[in-house]
Amino acid sequence: MSNVHFIGGEKGGVGKSMTSRLLAQYLIDAGKPFIGLDSDQSHGTFSRFYSEFAWPLIIDDYDSLDQLIILAQENPESDLIVDLAAQTSIRLGKWIDESDALALFQELGSQVYLWHVMDDGADSVNLLNGLLNRYSQDFIKIVVVNNLGRGECFEHFEQSTTYQKAKDRNAIFITLAKLQPQLAARIDFANTSFWSAANNTEVMNIIERSRVRVWLKNNYSQFDKLNP
Repeated sequence: MSNVHFIGGEKGGVGKSMTSRLLAQYLIDAGKPFIGLDSDQSHGTFSRFYSEFAWPLIIDDYDSLDQLIILAQENPESDLIVDLAAQTSIRLGKWIDESDALALFQELGSQVYLWHVMDDGADSVNLLNGLLNRYSQDFIKIVVVNNLGRGECFEHFEQSTTYQKAKDRNAIFITLAKLQPQLAARIDFANTSFWSAANNTEVMNIIERSRVRVWLKNNYSQFDKLNP
């Protein structure tokens, strides 16, 4: 059975693309096939870092969005990772409603994961509340990502009614460790995968490669929650 991961958060700058890249590398290292779909053509996560797995996606084009269903149908062994650009939830939701897409994924045996990547601001909490209200189907799995690279204090969220609502929905809570900013910048400017950053001697020195491997290991342990 394939999984369909919509990596969102609605806000810009919360780490959606970083999360998509991490999930992609997690699946690669686990030997799990996947297809990565970029909805932001100006900053394509997969076309830039994992081009051999990349597939374009145009949120405003129903023919393009319909390919999600076709890909799931024709590639039942492969997960789909959709890196959603900021402020795309309304347009995506319209396609989902008018196509009954979630029911189609369920019919195909695909498990849908709706990811909400957060910083520690109140607007991320409010947007999560909207997501929970919008998608109440029991067969959808909600993944809430506290990104320590975009915030350090998530206590207010954990004391909120939205957090309790997510718990009541059996949401999966993931905490992403922060990567040292200098390393993140070097990986970005090198246009390299996380695997290469962790292993390629021409990209990082021995200490930097070790830090990347530790960072990957810590985040992989969080992603293991997807398959308890």
